[in-house]
Formats: sequence, C-alpha cells, structure tokens
Amino acid sequence: MNKKKMIRLTALVGVATATVVVAEANQAHAATTTTTETTNQTTNASVESTQAAVDAAQSTFDTAQTSVDSAQANVTSASNNVTSASAALSSAIANKEAATSENIASATSAVSSQAVVVSSASQAVSEQAGVVSAAASVQASAQAEATSASASLSSSSANVASATSALSAAEAALTSDQSTAANNLSAAESAAVSSDQAAVDNAQAAVASARAIVDAVAEVQSSDVINMSVAYITALKNYLANPSSANAAALQEVAKGADYVKELQQKFKSDASLDVVVDPSDPTVQEALSVYAVNLINHLRNQYGLTTAFGASANANVAAIDFVKKYYDDEDWNIFGTTGSDGKGHNKNGLDAYADQLNTSIAEDVGSGLTTWVNGKATMATTTLHNLLFAVYSDIATMLFDDGGTNNWSHAQSIFEDGTILGTDGFNNVYLGVAFDKYGYAHYELYNATEGNQLGNNAYSLDVQTAAQAAYEQAVANLTTATGNLGAAQVDLAKAESQLALAEDTAEQAKVRAAIAAQVDQQLNGSTANDHQSAGQDATSLKANGRALTATVATASATNPKRDADQGRLPQTGNDDQEASTMALVGLGMLGMATGLYGYKKKKLTK
Repeated sequence: MNKKKMIRLTALVGVATATVVVAEANQAHAATTTTTETTNQTTNASVESTQAAVDAAQSTFDTAQTSVDSAQANVTSASNNVTSASAALSSAIANKEAATSENIASATSAVSSQAVVVSSASQAVSEQAGVVSAAASVQASAQAEATSASASLSSSSANVASATSALSAAEAALTSDQSTAANNLSAAESAAVSSDQAAVDNAQAAVASARAIVDAVAEVQSSDVINMSVAYITALKNYLANPSSANAAALQEVAKGADYVKELQQKFKSDASLDVVVDPSDPTVQEALSVYAVNLINHLRNQYGLTTAFGASANANVAAIDFVKKYYDDEDWNIFGTTGSDGKGHNKNGLDAYADQLNTSIAEDVGSGLTTWVNGKATMATTTLHNLLFAVYSDIATMLFDDGGTNNWSHAQSIFEDGTILGTDGFNNVYLGVAFDKYGYAHYELYNATEGNQLGNNAYSLDVQTAAQAAYEQAVANLTTATGNLGAAQVDLAKAESQLALAEDTAEQAKVRAAIAAQVDQQLNGSTANDHQSAGQDATSLKANGRALTATVATASATNPKRDADQGRLPQTGNDDQEASTMALVGLGMLGMATGLYGYKKKKLTK
C-alpha cells in the first residue's frame, strides 16, 4: 500500500470511528431518553395520585378543623354559660335568704344542663382532634411521597441533561474529527495529485529526453561511419605482424594521421537535437554511448575481416563507472594532467586490483574525451550529447589513424584483436564499458565477459533504432502509467471533497440534534409526559437519519575547420612540444617504457 492510500485510509478510519462514537452516544441518549420518559410518566402519575390524596386529606382536615372550631365555640359558649350559672348559683347561695327554692333549683338545673353541654362539646372536640391528627398524618405521608416523586423527576431530568451533554460532546468531537479528517484527507489527496502530476511531468520529460536521445543517436549512427582504405588495412596488418621502422613509416603514410582525423571530424553529424546537456552517468546516456562506440568498432572489425564482434551491456557500463570512480576520481588520478605531459598515465595498480576483483582480464583505452587544450592548458567542454558522441567518434578515429610514435598503434591493435589483446589470452568475449572521469577524459574499458562475472548480462541491442525505440516506448508506457495515476488521484480528490461535504452535513445535523436535545430537556422540566414522549420521538427520528565550452574534442568543432591540425593528434609519451593539441584518445604507455602500450592487466583465467 503506497503512502497516499495509507493516509486516505487513516483519515477515513478516523471519520468512521468518530461516527461510531456519535452513534453510540445517540443510542445511549435515546435509551436514556426512553427510560427517563417511562420513569417520568410513572413518577408524574404517582405525583398526581399522591397530590390527590394530599388534597383529599387536606379537605378532610379542613372539614374536621371546622367541626373542631364549631365545637370549641360551643365549649366556649357552654363554659361561659356554666360560669354565668355558677355565678348565679353563687349569687343565689349568697343571697339564699332572698332566693327561693325555685330560683336555686332553676340555677342548679341550668348549671347541670350547661355542664352536660360542655362535656358533650369537649367530647366532640376530642373526636375532631383525632380526625385532624389522622388527616395531618395522611397529609404528611402524601407530602413525603410527593417530595420523593419530585426528587425522582429531578434525577431523571438530570440524567437527560447528562445524556444530552454527552451527546453534545460526542457530536462536537465528531465535528472536530470530521473537520480534521477532511482537512488531512484533502491535504493528502492534494499532495497525491501534486505527486502524480509531478510523476506525469517527469515521465513526459523522460519521454522527450529518451525520444531526443533515440532520434539523435540513430541519426548520427547512420551517418558517422568510419571507413578504412585497403591500403591502411594492409599496412596495419603488416605492422602488427612485424613492427619494423619501415612498416611503421608505411602505416603512418596511409593513415594520414591528424589530417584524416580532422577530415572525419568534419563529417560528424551536427544537429541541434544533440545540443542538450546530459549526465554521462545516466543509464540512458551510458547505453547510447557504449552502443554508439561498439557499433563503430564492429563496423571497423568487419572491414578488417573479423567475424567476432564486441558487445555492450548495462553490467559492463556499471563496472566501467565503478572502476573509474574508485581508481581515478576518488584517487584524484589525472591521467593527462593539465598540460598533456604532466599526467600520471594509466592507473596500473587499479587495473590489477579490479581485474582480480572481477576475476577476469581487463584492458583500458583512454581518450581526451571532453577535454581540449587551449594555450597548453586543459579545458573541459560542456557535457552535451553532441560533445559526448563527438568525443567517442573522435577518440576512435584517433586510435585508428593517429596512434603512431610511442603509442606504437597499440589502440588500433586493441580494436582488431581476436581472442587476445596484445598477447594476453582470455579476450574471447569482449564487452565494452564507457565512462568519463571528473577531468573529462573518456575511458574505454574492455572486459572479457564470463558466466561468473556476468559482465555480458543485460546486454544492449546493437541495432540503435531498435534499442538508446525500446527506450522511447518504455518512456511512453511510463507516461501512460503516470497519467493514469493522476486521473486516479483526481478521482480520489473528488471523493475526498464529497466526504468533506458529507462531514459538513453531518456536523449540521449534530447541531440540530443538540438543539432538539435542549428542547427535550426543557420539555422534561416543564411539559407533560405526552410532550416528553413526542420530543423523544422527534429526537429518535432525527438520529435515525443521522488527497556542459560546446566544442570539439580531438581537433576542433566540425563547425570550425580552421583550428590547428595538431589538435587532432594523440599526445605521445615524452613529447614535450604538444602545444594546443586536443587528445581524442590516449594511448599512454607506462612512462619510460619503449613499447608505449596502453594500460592493461594480463590475467590468466582459471578454470
């Protein structure tokens, strides 16, 4: 799973998780609301029943109290009468002399009668007091039940408020999570789209570059054919068979030296499509250079009468780059120096070590490549495809026709060896790797490829148009893939935008639910049970709906034929008068050696 899909999945999981939390909160709120409604209905019925009992008890109490008050009035009246009668009796007794028996009897009778009334009234008072006491007890019990029911109602309302608060918090968390997830997803999708767009742009650039290289190399390959005269071929074979002074002079005469190299350079195909800056270590450029060089060499070998051909492969190129970096660049090994006569020559120790590492035979030719000498100082040309191909072309031409003197035509000999190179066995399957060092010099590494070292693996097609065309078609395929990825990313972005809109809609629904929850809470605190049930049903219903001096190497640019002819010559070891010469290929021998051979490693292959 790539990174953009992981980000998208994480964002969607975050939204889903938050949605589940809200759904659970909604369920809890609904359950609490349903339970609370049932409890409230029961509690309200109990309150109403209890209140009716309280009202009945109060009525009974009020009636009894009225009777008590009436009886108490009778008692008071009777007591007053007793007092009056007693007073009369006392007065009568006191005035018994004046009282008659009738008056006494009448007063006594009145006293007795009033005493009976007082007693009866007191009895009524006592009875009514009991009734009042019983009514007060009933009233107190009913009041206690009413208080308890009110407490239950308050507790239920508190539970509803708590559940509503939890719902609001969960919805707020959902809104926040949805917003964050939407932002993250949108950012991820936008980044993915940008990344895929960059991939498309890169693929398009690769297509253009590959197409340019394919077309340019095919064009120059078809026109840049080096032809050898029969006289030259005969003279070279005579010299290699017997390197006498006479044969050397005869070869030099027909080879024509720097003059012929310059003539060939002027025939080099010059085209604006070649004037693109490239990296010589880029695999596509590497393939173009090695295929170009091997095609030139094999054409020469065919003219020479050989039936075996050199090969070119990605593995040989990788080995060439690795060798040059390790034993020239990293060791600051300047093979020619700054003047052409102060260089170190071939790194023989490096050749020995690398041959041992690969357990094979290695030979090395070196040319001036991108370097030219101006007033005796080395200057590197701009690394364009034109200059790289021109360097290879010039180096091979110089190896053939301007390799006399201390070089002893050793480079020409390396091109036409068959089974051996300069007497060293083991070169029966030669693969060529091309690499440029940091000083601009071109290294041509000749390896004997075996099954063990695998230097012949990942071989290039030596039909240039078929091959630096296959690369073009691959680049087109890459472009198609990248375009498809961009389209998919755009679809994902549209999905993300849709999900963001859905999240915003969900947030709005959460606000509505919060408002309804507040309404439910208000109704629970001040509305009837039916109102509560209606509000709860509304809330439940709502919940349910709830992404490199352009120039020449060797002699001069093909567009500047007036440069000094000496610039086309290879520097000879020990030659101190090489002012203003451009080295197209170096055949430096080990300094001080009379033979002047190019660097190589002699290693017998072990079976």
